[in-house]
Amino acid sequence: MAYLPSRIHRHTLATVLSLALGGLGPNASWANPAAQNLHALFDEAWEQGARQAPEWATVRGDHRFNDRLSDRSPAAIAAQDAYARELLKRAQAIDVAALDERDRVSLQIFIDRQQGEIEFQAFEGYRTLSLGSLWGFQSGLANLMRATPTASEAQVRQLLARLAAYPLRVDQEIESLRRGMALGWVSPQPVLARALAQLDGQLSEDVTRSPLFEPFDKLGSGIAEAQRDALRQQGRQALQQQVYPAMQRLRRFIKEEYLPKAPAAGGLGRYPGGAQVYAALVRRNTTLDLSPQQVHDIGLRQVERLRAEMEAVRREVGFAGDRQQFFKYLYSEPKFFHPNGEALLAAYREISKRIDPELPRLFAELPRAPYGVRAMPAHMGEGAAENYNGPSLDGSTPGWFNANVLAYKRRPIWALETLVAHETVPGHHLQNARQRELGELPAFRRSSFYTAYGEGWALYAETLGKDLGLYRDPYSRFGHLQAQMFRAARLVVDTGMHALGWSRERALAYMLEETGQDPVFMNAEVDRYLAQPGQALAYMTGQLKILELRELAQAQLGARFDLRRFHMVLLDQGQLPLGLLEQRVRAWIAAQPG
Repeated sequence: MAYLPSRIHRHTLATVLSLALGGLGPNASWANPAAQNLHALFDEAWEQGARQAPEWATVRGDHRFNDRLSDRSPAAIAAQDAYARELLKRAQAIDVAALDERDRVSLQIFIDRQQGEIEFQAFEGYRTLSLGSLWGFQSGLANLMRATPTASEAQVRQLLARLAAYPLRVDQEIESLRRGMALGWVSPQPVLARALAQLDGQLSEDVTRSPLFEPFDKLGSGIAEAQRDALRQQGRQALQQQVYPAMQRLRRFIKEEYLPKAPAAGGLGRYPGGAQVYAALVRRNTTLDLSPQQVHDIGLRQVERLRAEMEAVRREVGFAGDRQQFFKYLYSEPKFFHPNGEALLAAYREISKRIDPELPRLFAELPRAPYGVRAMPAHMGEGAAENYNGPSLDGSTPGWFNANVLAYKRRPIWALETLVAHETVPGHHLQNARQRELGELPAFRRSSFYTAYGEGWALYAETLGKDLGLYRDPYSRFGHLQAQMFRAARLVVDTGMHALGWSRERALAYMLEETGQDPVFMNAEVDRYLAQPGQALAYMTGQLKILELRELAQAQLGARFDLRRFHMVLLDQGQLPLGLLEQRVRAWIAAQPG
């Protein structure tokens, strides 16, 4: 699961990805007026995106605006919406026929992004739902602090100014949530309960133990010791006098005003205009023209297939009980678990480094950017899923696999290999790092994110584990199949809750029945689907498309099929909508020498 540390809230992310599109590619054809206009538009939008969403600029390595936060006042939102419409109009006016192939693809992606952003401008109530179960506005500042550099005194001063801006940002968010309330849009109760718990986890009595204080524990060695002490004191004061009061104000609002208006269930079909919102979310997250019912049916077929494969493993190991008894055994036998969080973290690191030297067998080129494995902040809670943050665009920071070490009693050893393959290599890190290094592409294509592609690639990467020396014993193979089942069952329950009238309880029971996953984790996951309708549909949808394209290439090329080169075709365009990815693969197949 790839998560960006600057997610102040998820609608900011949509705006950021729409506006932060641009940057001049090194191979731009300046002799062509159409290409000049195109790249000037990219460059302008890239710069404007950094100014309108300074959190995203921080993450991508642009630290000019580290002293500020996004302006999410109604006037600012209206201006950003108008600018997205203007960008679309200007992009559509460019002469496509005058562009080379790379620029035509870039323009197509740019237009797709603007159209997607504009479509959601009509869903005013939905756009106010900024509180999440796994992340959201309530944890956005802590995540941003992890990505903020404090190597110099000037950078620390920027951070202090950003903290001073936080109270106003909280007030803007509260007013946005109130607007949503008036429109009948309030996040469901389980989501808000998790948001409150995350706020509590940040509001430590000793501010130096809060995750918000983390940057002040990492001040650069070039800062004089006496000055470091003074800056740490100013950091403590900023948290005590500015940030903590604002967070406490947000917490009171959620608990006393917002939560009493929250629905118990929260499926989108229960909100005004929610069916239209969910249909749009299905299209956005799958990048395909699929209805909720079609996605639901795909999920049912995949669940049936994977259930049979999981049953075959149960028989292989000679377990005498039924499937549910097998699940219970796998999650209760002490030999299947590490004794503490440190041991779990070490195991993740050992697996990732075992995979690294095997990668050249499957990839013609590998990225240079390193990655690390670290513990996620404790305030995220024991139910939070492991996730990944990509390297910055300028190469100044590595990729990170964020492991939930609090959940060591709930992460069986047999499930770890497929998870590492998903989050690090050949999954999220390999893909993201390679994308950042495609210098011949404009900057927006090196930093954009399509969930169906990004998560589809990571889920496909899990299937490559067998070629990388993973899944050698039946229990690890079962872990891999369970992870695949987990993503297939999501297709069923996400559409079930948001389009077909399923209750949260029914969704949870289905996930437990089909996956056998830990109940604490499954409760958190179902609440995540409530908080992020449609996002969970992307994983299996993307993987199925990649497998379909691989089978197509193998069938048409026969002995000429080169898996290492095929993987580079998938990776070397940056992230694409699935329909456009298919076009690129078909063009590659047609270009192969006979």
